[in-house]
Amino acid sequence: MINSEIQPDIENSRVEINNTAVRPPGFFKKVFGTYNLGDFIFERLTLLFAVLVFLLVILMGYEMYVGSKISIDKFGWSFLTNSVWDPVQEIYGALPIIYGTIVSSFLALVISVPLSIGIAIFLSEVSPGWLEKPLSFLVELLAGIPSVVYGLWGIFVLVPWIRTDVEPFLSEHLGFLPFFRGAPYGFGMLAAVLILAIMILPIVSSISRDILRSVPQSQREAALALGATRWQSTKIVLKDAKSGILGATMLGLGRAVGETMAVTMVIGNRAVISPSLFDPSYTMASVIANEFTEATSEMYLSALIQLALVLFVLTIIINAMAKLLVWSMERKLGTR
Repeated sequence: MINSEIQPDIENSRVEINNTAVRPPGFFKKVFGTYNLGDFIFERLTLLFAVLVFLLVILMGYEMYVGSKISIDKFGWSFLTNSVWDPVQEIYGALPIIYGTIVSSFLALVISVPLSIGIAIFLSEVSPGWLEKPLSFLVELLAGIPSVVYGLWGIFVLVPWIRTDVEPFLSEHLGFLPFFRGAPYGFGMLAAVLILAIMILPIVSSISRDILRSVPQSQREAALALGATRWQSTKIVLKDAKSGILGATMLGLGRAVGETMAVTMVIGNRAVISPSLFDPSYTMASVIANEFTEATSEMYLSALIQLALVLFVLTIIINAMAKLLVWSMERKLGTR
């Protein structure tokens, strides 16, 4: 009887002794803020990984700035406003290239965003369950296709179709507009716009679908309970999700601005500013991909690196804006 009463006290004493033995001394708590060495190492290690990502971005920007110092010293801000890109005469102006990048990306958004939002609405609001999953898989599959495959498809399928059917039709019926004048080459701004629209469509539609799904179901149920139709209920959901959809659009814009291989293979690659969608053009990514191996002089190489720096900064700004918009959407819904 006595042994049975003493035994629990002995076990408790053993546990206390063991805990005291493995606990770090008091100064560890004072210095590092915790008694658990494992938590301290894990927290600091993950913080190191996060800081490394930030430092990597800073290092990339610094290296590109150093590499483009020769071009920056010679051309300064005129690099962004000069319209002559002539490696033979060592004159480099990025304005036609920036123009081609912005116009092709913007027109691709104009085409793809309405289609993407329509796909997202169907998948999240209308589609039955048995159809939604395979359609979502197909949409996401488009996002995983390598850009060089899109480029080859553009060369052998899209460009011949544009040259023989699309451009003659547009020239005949809308030739009075400056956007649809010129010879039907097939290769040019129009081909780049269409292939970019196809490439960013799955990105915008997938993110928009997830944004629409994040809107609380109670919003839809409340609208339907008040007598709203399915379309009116969907309009309410779209109003709540508009900042998130805008963020998805900005992410698609970031993809379009930085796309290289597919655009390079169909845009025609000529540094000119032309209002016609039939004429060849250039983008920042395609210039770097085409001419980097041909840069035989320091100035030529420096100009290409400066162009990469401009593209780098532009991409960071676009993606930062997109993340801020998506974050504001999540915060808005989280407060409800």
